[in-house]
Amino acid sequence: MLVLSRKLDESIVIGEGIVVKVISVDKGVVKLGIDAPRNLSIVRSELLEDVKESNRAASKEIELSDLTSLGAIFKK
Repeated sequence: MLVLSRKLDESIVIGEGIVVKVISVDKGVVKLGIDAPRNLSIVRSELLEDVKESNRAASKEIELSDLTSLGAIFKK
């Protein structure tokens, strides 16, 4: 992991077209501004982990009858 120190209004460039800028620092909270191409998805890591966990949980709760019903729907 690369660790960089940045001050208020300083930024870093990642690859081509991605700029991360320190917008504010207040009471231990750092606000970052991210300028990136629209086709690039930017997601907070804790939200990504929540989605992954929800997907894992959902995949374990499948009943055979649910799959049979779903198969019948697709055959129509």
